[in-house]
Amino acid sequence: MAEEGYKESPADSPRYPLHVFSKDFRSVLKLDELGLEIARIALPAALALTADPIASLVDTAFIGQIGPVELAAVGVSIALFNQVSRIAIFPLVSITTSFVAEEDANSSHRECLETEESQELIPLNGSGASDSRCVHMHSSSFSVTNKKRIIPSASSALIIGSILGLLQAVFLISAAKPLLSFMGIKHDSPMLRPAQQYLTLRSMGAPAVLLSLAMQGVFRGFRDTKTPLYATVIGDLTNIILDPIFIFGFRLGVSGAATAHVISQYVISGILLWRLTGQVDLLNPSTKHLELGRFIKNCFLLLVRVMAVTFCVTLSASLAARDGPIPMAAFQVCLQVWLATSLLADGLAVAGQAIMASAFAKKDHERAAATASRVLQLGLVLGLVLAVVIGAGLHFGARLFTKDDDVLRLVRTGLPFVACTQPINALAFVFDGVNFGASDFGYSAASLVMVSVVSVSCLLLLSSAHGFVGLWLGLTIYMSLRVAVGFLRIGTGTGPWSFLWSP
Repeated sequence: MAEEGYKESPADSPRYPLHVFSKDFRSVLKLDELGLEIARIALPAALALTADPIASLVDTAFIGQIGPVELAAVGVSIALFNQVSRIAIFPLVSITTSFVAEEDANSSHRECLETEESQELIPLNGSGASDSRCVHMHSSSFSVTNKKRIIPSASSALIIGSILGLLQAVFLISAAKPLLSFMGIKHDSPMLRPAQQYLTLRSMGAPAVLLSLAMQGVFRGFRDTKTPLYATVIGDLTNIILDPIFIFGFRLGVSGAATAHVISQYVISGILLWRLTGQVDLLNPSTKHLELGRFIKNCFLLLVRVMAVTFCVTLSASLAARDGPIPMAAFQVCLQVWLATSLLADGLAVAGQAIMASAFAKKDHERAAATASRVLQLGLVLGLVLAVVIGAGLHFGARLFTKDDDVLRLVRTGLPFVACTQPINALAFVFDGVNFGASDFGYSAASLVMVSVVSVSCLLLLSSAHGFVGLWLGLTIYMSLRVAVGFLRIGTGTGPWSFLWSP
C-alpha cells in the first residue's frame, strides 16, 4: 500500500511530463501527509523570508515622513544593497539547502541500515518493504546520546559566507559613489548625500547578513524553518523599535534607519549561530570532507544565474532613478510591495527544495514528482490570492508610504502591474525551488542568462517609449520568461526529469 501523499501505484504514475502540472489539482489544498509536510516547512519559511522586506517597508514608511528626496535616495540604496547581496546570498543559500538536505538524508539512511538489527524500526508505508523509509524510535537527526551532527556542507557554508560578507562590505563602502552614479544619482543630485550615508552604514551589516543567510540555508536543509523565523522576527522587531528612536529621537535621519537595520542583522546572526552550534559540530570536518571545490563550482553556476537575473531589477531601479526623485520614490514603493508579497511563494520553494533534495538523494522519484506537482499548484493558488489582496490593499494603503500627491499618482499607475503579476511571480519562485531540489543548477544558470538578455532589451525599449509604465511592462515580461523556462524543463522531461517518461 502506497504511503499517503507520497507514493503512487505504477498505474497512476505520470506517463508524460506535462501531467505533473495538472495531476490531482483538485487535491491541491488537501492536508494529507505531503500537504502537512509542505505546510510545516513552507509557512515558517515564508514568514521568515517576508520579515526582512517588511522591515524595509517599515524603513520606507518612516523615511517617507522625512521627505520625497530622502525616500528616493534610500530606495536607490536599498535596491543596490539588495541586488549586490543577492548575488552572493542566493547561490550560497540554495546550494547549502540542497547539499545539507542530501547529506542529512544519506546520514539518516546509513543510521537506519546500521541499526536495523538492534533497534525497532517503524515502516512509514506500513508494508515493511526493504526500500521503505524508516525512522528509529528516537529521532534520526540525532543519536540516542544526542551527539552533534557532522554535516560538512554546514561548515563550508559558514566559511564561504563569512568571506563573502567581508568582501561585500569592503566593496560597497569603497565604491559607494561610483555605484550610486551607475544607479542614476549623479554628483549634483540632492539624493547623493542621503543615499551614500545610508548605503555606507548599511554595508557594515553585510557580514552578518551573509552569515545569517548561510545558517538559514543549513536549517532549511534540516527542514527546520522555525528557528530562522524566530531569529528573524526578533531581529526585525529590534529594527522596528530602533527606527523611530534613531531617526526622530536622535535626529539621525537616514543614518538612523541604516544603523537600526545593521544592529538587527547582527542580532539575527548571533541567535542563529548560538542555535546551530548546539546541533552541529562545525569544527570537526576536515578540509577533505568540506568538499569546498564541489561547493564553489555549483555556487559559481548560480552566481552567473543571479548576476544575470538580478541585473534586470537593478536596471529597472536605475532607469527609474534617472527620471528623478518622484518616479524613483513611486517605483520604490511599488517594488518593495511587489517583492515582499512575492516572497511568500518562496516559502513553497524552500519546502519543495528541501523535500525534493532528500527524495532525489534516495532516488525516490515518485515522491519528487508528487512534491513538484503540489508546490507548483499551491504557488498558482497563492499568486491568485495575492493578486486580489494587493489590488484592493495597495490602492487604499499607499498613503502609509508617502503623502506626496505626485508620488501617489504614479504608485496607482503601477498598482495593476504589481497585483496582476503575482501569479506569475509565485510560479517563478516555486520553479526555482523545484529545480534546485533536483540539483539542476546548470540548466538554471544557462536558461536564466538567456531570459536576462531578452528582458534587459525589453526594459530598455519599453522604458524609453513608455516611461514608468514601460518599466513595469518590462518586469512583467521578465517574470513571464522565468516561468516559461521552468515549464520547458519539466514539460519536456529532460535532465533530472527524464524519469517522468517512465510508465
